[in-house]
Amino acid sequence: MDFDRIVNARDLGGLPAGGRTVRHGLLLRSAHLHDATDGDVRKLRREYHLRKIFDFRTVHESEKLPDREIPGAEHIFLPTLDIDAELRSGEAVPADTWIDLSAHIVRLAFTPLFQKKARELYPSLVLSEFSQLQYAAFLDMILETPEGAVLWHCSQGKDRTGIGAALILGALGATRETIVADFDRSNDSYRSLVARFCAEVDKQGGGEEEKEVVRAFMGVSTRNFCSTLDLIDRNWGSLEDYLTGPLGLDDRDLKTLRDRYLE
Repeated sequence: MDFDRIVNARDLGGLPAGGRTVRHGLLLRSAHLHDATDGDVRKLRREYHLRKIFDFRTVHESEKLPDREIPGAEHIFLPTLDIDAELRSGEAVPADTWIDLSAHIVRLAFTPLFQKKARELYPSLVLSEFSQLQYAAFLDMILETPEGAVLWHCSQGKDRTGIGAALILGALGATRETIVADFDRSNDSYRSLVARFCAEVDKQGGGEEEKEVVRAFMGVSTRNFCSTLDLIDRNWGSLEDYLTGPLGLDDRDLKTLRDRYLE
């Protein structure tokens, strides 16, 4: 997908799933839409006929960098991180840190708190009941959108957005290899950024653990994502069982999604 100012944007179209192929122009993922140009807005409206935008960011993130309005598309706020649980844990990070994480990431990479958060981010998005309810609502509202495209995003379009893409691809019958490859593609968008910060970690005497924090928060940690898919398998048996368990889909829903989005 070629946009002027929408980062890490891509169409799931063309990916193999369920013995078929995902239709082009219907399932879109990206970073936030705050910086979208007029040309970007026209493209989403006229070329993709965008109907729904799912915003997975926190309240603070969304208020700080509100999405541009896309005429004809409904903006749906679905924060997938349970901030209240983080506050209760006593391990909350100031909201402004998340807004400009790149200014702090090298220092934070050396802290036990962020090393722990890097390991736990993806598992928390699939284990938390709060997150499960949000992703379940996301899938339900996609089912309720029979025409036009849907787009989902967080701030950088990689972690919370990547989990959302994995759930959709899983529902469409994609293999684990396809799901992991799509998740890892966010590293293409942020590769130079990650390399720069990893070089800074090296200069300060850091090692692989500190670099993994950088990869997790500035790019994506494919290793942690694969571990999270393993966690789903251990707890529910398979990704499809997770979708039909805590996320509430049934066989009819899966058939609807496959009939609509596969060719």
